[in-house]
Amino acid sequence: MSEIPPLDLPPRKNADLGTRAVVGVALIAIAAAALWFGGFAFWLLVTIAALIMMHEWGGLHGASVWHKRLAQYALMVPLSIMAPIAAGPSFLALGLIGAAAFFIAIVTRNGMLGVGAAYVGLPVLALLVLREAPDGRLLAFWAMALVWATDIAAYFAGRAIGGPKLMPVVSPNKTWAGLGGGVVGATLFAIALTPYGLPLPLVIATPLLAVLAQAGDLYESWLKRRAGVKDSSNILPGHGGVLDRLDGLVPVAPVAMLVLLLLQ
Repeated sequence: MSEIPPLDLPPRKNADLGTRAVVGVALIAIAAAALWFGGFAFWLLVTIAALIMMHEWGGLHGASVWHKRLAQYALMVPLSIMAPIAAGPSFLALGLIGAAAFFIAIVTRNGMLGVGAAYVGLPVLALLVLREAPDGRLLAFWAMALVWATDIAAYFAGRAIGGPKLMPVVSPNKTWAGLGGGVVGATLFAIALTPYGLPLPLVIATPLLAVLAQAGDLYESWLKRRAGVKDSSNILPGHGGVLDRLDGLVPVAPVAMLVLLLLQ
């Protein structure tokens, strides 16, 4: 990992807390409704999120407007195949994600823009696989909400305990205590889901996934610092971009899908 220049940008002011709260509640409500209904509604939500994330990824890697648009068009091919009225989430979609990544990298001569297709497309495939599985509502909710539980517990543990910084050059506010608190919080959340049918192997896998969620957060923080920006975009008032909100879910969803497939 190369050295990252300091990013001296002012933190969000307390005046933004009201906006952040309203937008946060709205996002949770939309995600919960789409997750509950599944099918086309869930596919549409994750597809819209993926296309926005692809645009934001391109911005973090210096892509032109045309190249970002091209990347979105290419990614739309596997996303469309994953629709309920098409093939759905399958090995065909996985192959098309790889093809889209290769096409984007070759045409734009920007390898990292091509990587973005996999970075964005694989979590979509994983979430759709989880949602379409037996007990799909529970499984997809577990994968998504364990990230939220990790973030919330890490925030409060970090503030209450403090101590050594986790990776101060990348994210000055994250601490080892916060990481530990996040792992504990996510694990307790998974245990709370066992009466509703969450399999024990998924509970056991939750601490690892919590660490992955924090790693995904750190990776996106590194990308933003390297690009010299505070947020991936300003599409979500008070929250930044979609990448900023889903950076922890990006690595968690594919691994959660793999764990589920190994259990079958």
